[in-house]
Amino acid sequence: MAKPTPVASAEEAAALRRRLRRLVAAVAAGSADAEAFDEAAEALAKLRDAELGPRKDRAVAGCGGVNKGGTEAAAVPEQFLCPISSEIMRDPVVLASGQTYDRRFIQEWLSAGNRTCPQTQQVLSNTILIPNHLVRSMILQWCTDNGITLPPVENQEEDLVTNNERKTFSKIFERIASSSNLSEQREAIKDLRLLTKCNSSLRAAIGEKPDSISQMISTVSNPELENNAEVLEDMVTTVLNLSIHESNKKIIGDDSLAIPFLIRALQSGTMEARSNAAAAIFSLSALNSNKAKIGELGAMRPLVDLLEHGSMIAKKDAASAIFNLCMLHENKSRATKSGVIDVTLKAIADDSLVDESLAILALLSGDHETVEEIGETGGMASMLRVIKEDQCKRNKENAVAVLFAVCMYDRTKLREVAEDENLNGSLAWLAQNGTSRARRKAAGILDKMKRAVHHTHYSC
Repeated sequence: MAKPTPVASAEEAAALRRRLRRLVAAVAAGSADAEAFDEAAEALAKLRDAELGPRKDRAVAGCGGVNKGGTEAAAVPEQFLCPISSEIMRDPVVLASGQTYDRRFIQEWLSAGNRTCPQTQQVLSNTILIPNHLVRSMILQWCTDNGITLPPVENQEEDLVTNNERKTFSKIFERIASSSNLSEQREAIKDLRLLTKCNSSLRAAIGEKPDSISQMISTVSNPELENNAEVLEDMVTTVLNLSIHESNKKIIGDDSLAIPFLIRALQSGTMEARSNAAAAIFSLSALNSNKAKIGELGAMRPLVDLLEHGSMIAKKDAASAIFNLCMLHENKSRATKSGVIDVTLKAIADDSLVDESLAILALLSGDHETVEEIGETGGMASMLRVIKEDQCKRNKENAVAVLFAVCMYDRTKLREVAEDENLNGSLAWLAQNGTSRARRKAAGILDKMKRAVHHTHYSC
């Protein structure tokens, strides 16, 4: 297989991936509008072109699909084609490198013993394949619009549990829950962590014994195990691995001990344990019912603390979790009261996690309490600087969305914006050259400024 040569910098590719993660989170939570789907498709196309170079669109012919009307096959958007087969993807999955492939082709690549990403040649940290529901839904919608019928997916390997895997799970669980030997228990917990990382079918086995989650966590609550940092880290990572399987999200969320356990790990675990706990909360928060439970049980404050003081990886995990949780209205106030405004504004000022921080602020800008705090803590200057200096269109869009919300809530802030606009003309430029949402927000602020000036002149 020929090895593609990336043509974009690591920073550009990383920015596109972060943009996709936010859009995927919105779609998975059911809160995305049509524009979010379009933006996701655009981001996927840009990432594909940036890393591998643009290619001519391929036709549906050869992808296994049939045009119902018998007319000339439509051109398939690049982001819907598997990079390995160049055919339209029937079962898109995400590899550890962040690239999306059709399951059967990437599985064949991995089964041949390869442990690198075919596109980026990055060495894979694991071989877990996560269903890309966003891309699949866009492909199905495109096929419907173009009269294309795709063959059904042959199987869903993640849902198949063999008798051997059931036996393996039962044996490990028995070692964890029943052994009186602490060393044996520690070893079994580590074994479970490794197996749930590598074996998708074993992750599905937990669905047949949902009570095992509580029993395993209860075992770890033994003081002699609970104070062992390595055991805590292994157990948190096991919960993270299990949460990747879609049907497990509800099982884990409904377990009375699981979310409190993750929150305790957020507060007192090693940095890796805290990071993985945040990642697990992000995974579980794909369900709205879990968003509510996680917020009610007090996860927001330790997540904000991790966003401020964690390692870079931990900060990113915390930011993703906070963003997902705040898609539920009740959690927005919890985030604000936990200090997320100060933390995100400081991150933006330090040029650290700018993308993630702006996304969180834009999401929270519909909440009056949040908007008031942004206006009172110098947030206006930060947003104006992003609009002037940041090269990322999505960051400009989020910054102007926050600016618009503050100006609508507190019209006295229009004077500060007007002074900056007279000097730099940033909003006028954005109203012409930004994303569709950025253009609307910038135009709205400019309109408010004109009305304010007109009203002042009229009053005089």
